[in-house]
Amino acid sequence: MATTAQVWALYDALPRAYRNMLLLGAFAGLRPGEIAALKRSDVDWTSPSIEVRTQHDDAELKTEASAGVVPIPADLAKMLEADAGETFIVPGVFGRGVTAWHLNDVWATTRATIRALPEGFRIQDLRHYFASLLIAAGLDIKVVQTRMRHASPVITLRTYAHLWPDTDDTSRAAVADVLSARKSPPGADPEGSSSDSAD
Repeated sequence: MATTAQVWALYDALPRAYRNMLLLGAFAGLRPGEIAALKRSDVDWTSPSIEVRTQHDDAELKTEASAGVVPIPADLAKMLEADAGETFIVPGVFGRGVTAWHLNDVWATTRATIRALPEGFRIQDLRHYFASLLIAAGLDIKVVQTRMRHASPVITLRTYAHLWPDTDDTSRAAVADVLSARKSPPGADPEGSSSDSAD
């Protein structure tokens, strides 16, 4: 997993025509083929969201669940629009869009310049960063499954269960909150006198 600092270092190191590749992977969870295929017409700029419809060369998506709408914040929409091409969100140097192979080639060159980045860090691994961001923000399994566009919550859990907070600690905290909310300790008399003890 890359750190947030490393993700932004990658963004800064990428040629401007390819920076949206990182934004779409790390902050919307798109796969490389989906990134290459994404067009301006697939983005709702006023109520910001991305509709994933296809992969590069109109190839079918990985699963039926891969198709869907990903809500994005307005700030991300502005960043995407600033560097988008006339037709494609990642325009490439000639403005005609890119192939997934081309994205990987640019990525490999850029990745080599980032210090301490996990070895072999792929564009696809930006999806893992996106999932970790959602989980750290407290989103539940169903929401993460939907945003990741997984076919089943089993897939989400199998891949990311280790990122959710420890259930022992969270259940302790839930009970502790209820106990601490009591105005008087268990067994105490409301008038302040202690209860009778057994002989």
